[in-house]
Amino acid sequence: MKGHVARKRFGQNFLVDHGIINAIVSAINPQRDDTVVEIGPGLGAITEPLLQRLDHLHVVEIDRDLIARLKKQHPPSRMSIHEGDALAFDFATVGQRLRLVGNLPYNISTPLLFHLASYAEQVYDMHFMLQKEVVERLVALPGESEFSRISVMLQYRFHMEWLIDVPPDSFDPPPKVQSAVVRLIPKDKTLLTAKDDACLFRVVQAAFAQRRKMLRNTLKGILDDSGFAALAIAPTLRPEDLPVDDYIRIANYLTA
Repeated sequence: MKGHVARKRFGQNFLVDHGIINAIVSAINPQRDDTVVEIGPGLGAITEPLLQRLDHLHVVEIDRDLIARLKKQHPPSRMSIHEGDALAFDFATVGQRLRLVGNLPYNISTPLLFHLASYAEQVYDMHFMLQKEVVERLVALPGESEFSRISVMLQYRFHMEWLIDVPPDSFDPPPKVQSAVVRLIPKDKTLLTAKDDACLFRVVQAAFAQRRKMLRNTLKGILDDSGFAALAIAPTLRPEDLPVDDYIRIANYLTA
């Protein structure tokens, strides 16, 4: 790891398996003039092979030691370094048709995915290494125990594809969890039928706040029995049993 000690507070686990690295870069398949933004480049495991295939790379990094290292290694003509927290970064400032990549810090991956979802209109695609558990939730189907708030909100905006499983020994230091790589492609605007995204978010958040309870209880004060009847949704269902389209129908009914 060339003298850098992984920092727990930044959730640092550095990818060292070259087979996995090559598989990730092949899945991304960057073209020379693509606008690629790598979140948390770390020690450059994915950064270096990306740079071999790109004219220019943007990176977002919070660790000052790693920023200093990147500045020494790469001239501004080849790399733009955005210093700071990815959770607070305005990705729209980089441009359009963004290709976002990264081994995301597992301790902030869920809020970070929600933050990135707000830039879906500027994004072409996203390829992320995440805790396997999070990828399971992203791609889960209604009725599965992993189907959750993040499943609904991100499946509403993105097509998902589980790409690669990554064992702990692919990292230094090895995390205590399994990892996986997922691809997210923003859906065409015509498929986003929620009249009010904020209302959809509120409905989904309320529904999954007590996921073992029936919708009649979790949506109490939001949707009454006449609302369930008008939508032909059984109030005795649990949150994970309801498909994304039905959450959209509830939100649109409430908005109307």
